[in-house]
Amino acid sequence: MSAAGPFEIYFDFDNTITEFDVLDDIIERFSLTEDWKVTEEEWRLGRIGSRECLERQFDGVRITAEALAAYLRTIKVDASFRPILDLLGRRGIEPVIVSDSFSSLIGPILAHNGIAPIRTFSNEMRLEGDRPVVSFPYFNSICSRSGNCKCSHLLRRNRPAGTRKIYVGDGQSDICPAANCEILFAKGSLLRHAVKIQRDCHPFETLDAVHAGLQALLT
Repeated sequence: MSAAGPFEIYFDFDNTITEFDVLDDIIERFSLTEDWKVTEEEWRLGRIGSRECLERQFDGVRITAEALAAYLRTIKVDASFRPILDLLGRRGIEPVIVSDSFSSLIGPILAHNGIAPIRTFSNEMRLEGDRPVVSFPYFNSICSRSGNCKCSHLLRRNRPAGTRKIYVGDGQSDICPAANCEILFAKGSLLRHAVKIQRDCHPFETLDAVHAGLQALLT
């Protein structure tokens, strides 16, 4: 890898920065019924997009603010995320999170792990009593994969000529942004997609491999 730049870097959140998919876990733990499984299968088969999937699934979730706060305090981020942030800080590169999760989940998880706020583009959720109310400020009707059109955040920012975009992700909602970056770190279904289309990428299982790759790239 070459150290030529400048660089931008974007991270998915669930199962990339966190050790598992927090959104899926909340749905499984706090749903009133198991109807969410039918919705999940429709999404997996491509019959519905993730916006409709999340709207339908969270309609069946019941969780108080106190229970949600207690749950979020248990979530750990990948141990190598902080060293990655330190490395990026030394190089003057701002990390950006682009996620189909919700800012009201991401912010507290980062804070509980001692991580300062990070610029984040995500969906929104608030509680009315114990009922989640979800909204999608970055939804784009032409992007059927994601409630948050992640690739739009990579494409619409002003940048110096020659900027290279780094993307780190794991899932179906990362396929579009992965097509709009120069350097890709991938795992999970994103990695399987990249292999299928012969997309050059750097495989990872934990962020330790991403940290090592970024050290080679940026030093």
